[in-house]
Amino acid sequence: MQKGNIGVTTENIFPVIKKFLYSDHDIFLREMVSNAVDATQKLKTLSATGDFKGELGDLSVRVSLDEKAGTLTISDRGIGMTAEEIEKYINQIAFSGVNDFLEKYQDKAEAIIGHFGLGFYSSFMVAKKVEIITKSYKEGSKAVKWSCDGSPEYTLEDAEKEDRGSDIVLYIDDDCKEFLQKSKIEELLNKYCKFMAVPVVFGKKTEWKDGKMVDTEEDNVINNVEPLWVKAPSGLKDEDYKSFYRTLFPMNDEPLFWIHLNVDYPFNLTGILYFPRVKNNIELQRNKIQLYCNQVFVTDQVEGIVPEFLTLLHGVIDSPDIPLNVSRSYLQSDANVKKIATYITKKVADRLQSIFKESRKEFEEKWDDLKLFINYGMLSESDFYERAKDFSLIKDTEGKYFTFEEYNTLIKDNQTDKEGYLVNLYTSNKEEQYSYIEAAKQKGYSVIDASGQLDVPLLSMLEQKQEKTRYVRVDSDIVDRIIQKEDAPKNNLSVEETDNLSEAFRSQIPTIEKADFTVDVQSLGESFQPVLVTQNEYMRRMKEMSQFQQGMGFYAQLPDSYNLVLNADHALVKKVLDDITANTADVLKPVASELKGQEARLAALHQSQDGKKAEELTQEEKDDMQNTQKTVAELQDKKKAIVASYAKGNDIVHQLIDLALLQNGMLQGAALDKFLKRSISLIK
Repeated sequence: MQKGNIGVTTENIFPVIKKFLYSDHDIFLREMVSNAVDATQKLKTLSATGDFKGELGDLSVRVSLDEKAGTLTISDRGIGMTAEEIEKYINQIAFSGVNDFLEKYQDKAEAIIGHFGLGFYSSFMVAKKVEIITKSYKEGSKAVKWSCDGSPEYTLEDAEKEDRGSDIVLYIDDDCKEFLQKSKIEELLNKYCKFMAVPVVFGKKTEWKDGKMVDTEEDNVINNVEPLWVKAPSGLKDEDYKSFYRTLFPMNDEPLFWIHLNVDYPFNLTGILYFPRVKNNIELQRNKIQLYCNQVFVTDQVEGIVPEFLTLLHGVIDSPDIPLNVSRSYLQSDANVKKIATYITKKVADRLQSIFKESRKEFEEKWDDLKLFINYGMLSESDFYERAKDFSLIKDTEGKYFTFEEYNTLIKDNQTDKEGYLVNLYTSNKEEQYSYIEAAKQKGYSVIDASGQLDVPLLSMLEQKQEKTRYVRVDSDIVDRIIQKEDAPKNNLSVEETDNLSEAFRSQIPTIEKADFTVDVQSLGESFQPVLVTQNEYMRRMKEMSQFQQGMGFYAQLPDSYNLVLNADHALVKKVLDDITANTADVLKPVASELKGQEARLAALHQSQDGKKAEELTQEEKDDMQNTQKTVAELQDKKKAIVASYAKGNDIVHQLIDLALLQNGMLQGAALDKFLKRSISLIK
């Protein structure tokens, strides 16, 4: 028996490895099984080259539990090791001390998969003692047994083992007993070893017999040694891809499309990426791309490998050239990562372009499920936008689809305003904005259906990229003012009539949380509705963008800005104005007369003091200006109070305001209850 120390340091190396290299205890099984698979693969290679002339036989890797003994064993019939090789691959790990070792291997991705060394030592995360019973494939080799309890000391002795290969026996530590549970090991094998290149066996398959599940004679092979991504695309059918998707994501809807990746220069990369049916929840769809390295599962956190928008895709990527840190816990920066990301982006765009060209009808049918992904890509990646702008679609409220260029051509003649701007109308909610859409249609205008989660941000981006083009929500103003073909007609009301009418309505608008209203009087024609609510396009857009862009939180805190538009030509609005004039004339006349005089005096004071510096004015002049301004403000408030007092009892004013609010889904609570009661009363 040989005894020794695996390192020159007196410290225990294994806690250090645990602390610096491995944060997830579960991965020990991945490392153990992948080592066994690699040893088996090497033997197959030696056999193919003639360097091994023996019978290969069963090359399965076997995982077995012995709950009574407290052991988990990983066995293979691969190349095995001699005593000298154990010394080289196992005991050398700390020759230079722990810190030097970490520095040496930290950037070597090739050292982590199928390397009997570092990966092997992950076993001490869960085991209080580890044994290696191994016999080399080389002729005349003797079996040896290496044993270590996690301290720097080990023993190496002759052993009895007839067959080649290695048995790694883990004596599971008391605080890791879950790794002696069959269900836990099945879970880990399915997660990490599902597609390893050598059959991995865990126990026997079971069947229902005599009222219970019993073992059969058939090995329970947990993995598929030839997953779809390693096969040639030319030999695969659509059903093959769909079936594989169901294997990966059994609870998901059928995918829309897929891309089979296969490249060997300037880097090695295979895989299959699926386009899922993405609706309105980006976050829940992430982390559905599984990263493999030589068919060994590494992670489903692939943000560093593919552009962010591509993380919405589902599927697998397999590449030995992706630089992982020594424990495969995270990506390290490398030129290959950028190349891989660029390649995948190009392949995705090319695939979508080919589907669009070859089967536009199919592409349109799937657009609503696909557009969130494409919009996200165009918004976040300029390179993808340049590729996608030719096949990205716009859907109008009639359900027809157009490319950006096709749509601009469609509306160019009818929706260009007097300034030469092409005005694109859109709706974010067809039901809520129905009447505005209908008003636009009556003018022969087309309206874009932008009800998707990222539709409006995309339209805002298009506005920046397209020359002399505006995108305006259909309810942001009167349609004739959104697409203004000529100067708007002026109403025939006097300034005083306009002020009184505006105040009558403004004073009666119910208080709505986080909403500000202005009132505008326009001449819109006798047949146009009497009152409607529009929303300021700029402020609304800034608030919407603040949901997606950092640094715009200020806009999210601002109240919504609305405009109550009064149609001065409508009979009901005229009636309200006539009633105001008739019922408030006697009270308003003296106030209006005095206000007119004070305003004239204020104008004269401004004129006399214009051009003078503050220090040149006497205190009397300053007081006169201040008192006159105060008097004007008081008279204006008094005038408004008279109009408001009358409007408070005018059912037409309240009914028109409530109808406009109701049309926009803004009438709620007590205000809605009053409207209903008033409506019943008016019917009587």
